[in-house]
Amino acid sequence: MMRRLPLCVVGGGSIGQRHINCAQASSTVDLTAVVDSNSDRRAELAARGLKVVASLDDVPSSTRAAIVATPTQNHAATATACLDRGLATLVEKPVTETVQEAKALCRRADDLGVPLFTGYHRRCHPFVAEARARLIVLGELVAVQGIWCLRKHDSYFDEPWRKVTGAGPILTNLSHEIDLMQYFAGPITEVTAICSHAARGLAVEDTAALSFRFANGALGNFMLSDSGASPWAFEAATGENPAIAVRGGDPMRFVGTEGAMGFPSLTIWGGADETQTDWRFPLVQMAAPNLPRVDGIAAQLERFVAAAGGAADDVLATGQDGLETMKVLDAVQRAAVSGRTEQVTL
Repeated sequence: MMRRLPLCVVGGGSIGQRHINCAQASSTVDLTAVVDSNSDRRAELAARGLKVVASLDDVPSSTRAAIVATPTQNHAATATACLDRGLATLVEKPVTETVQEAKALCRRADDLGVPLFTGYHRRCHPFVAEARARLIVLGELVAVQGIWCLRKHDSYFDEPWRKVTGAGPILTNLSHEIDLMQYFAGPITEVTAICSHAARGLAVEDTAALSFRFANGALGNFMLSDSGASPWAFEAATGENPAIAVRGGDPMRFVGTEGAMGFPSLTIWGGADETQTDWRFPLVQMAAPNLPRVDGIAAQLERFVAAAGGAADDVLATGQDGLETMKVLDAVQRAAVSGRTEQVTL
């Protein structure tokens, strides 16, 4: 029988709870502790029978890995502390609040030789792997279109940190979308952005309209809002987040010279043959495959356990992948301020 990985979860908030539940349900994990500085939350978790501690210093010495699920502003310091303890570390997205912090964190992991991953769990869904495989039938990719518009309930902002710079939908929600777009279409090299906070009047943005250029020449655009109500968002299409109602509809589309694909439905539109894809001919709809549904966070956890034990993995987002996404998010924020097209830093 494979030995269980002794693992702690740092942060017992909403996303931390999902990691805790997956760890408890896993046959490959020994949840050694939950770390949370909030005494009320510790009491709630302890009432569930969990071992709860106030700091990493109190985590059992047997612990070999950590999942960091604290507010974004704390990611860099907390993840660094985990790495310094020799813990294989998976940090919830975004990997840090700034590009500089992400670079420093990746350097630290490299210097110590400790595995570092970013929590882009969407990669672990079977339909994501299938989408990558099916993109080839679209020919040369020319355009990517996406939307994430879900109205967050007012009580979501009862947590003070969600109202301050760094907690808006660009870092909190767009982060996942950028990782997937680059996972599918390759590096983004240029960004333009218009942002607004008119709907809620908070310091953080609530709506953004974005345009991208990919290294392969394809162009993309993305509409983002956590104040507007719509059925179009990854979670609403997949039902992967139990806190978000399922509403349906493809929130992302890929267009190539020989066809197009909706995601995550994987419905493809193409010509009857490769010579019949121009506008003179009707396109044929190709049915999506029947794929198993999984809990992305649970699937990510199993991959993380294997990777922490030394197994190779080409799906998990590395710390470097998290850094590459942060570079794009940084360009988005710079473009929103400058009003100009901004280059993604190398």
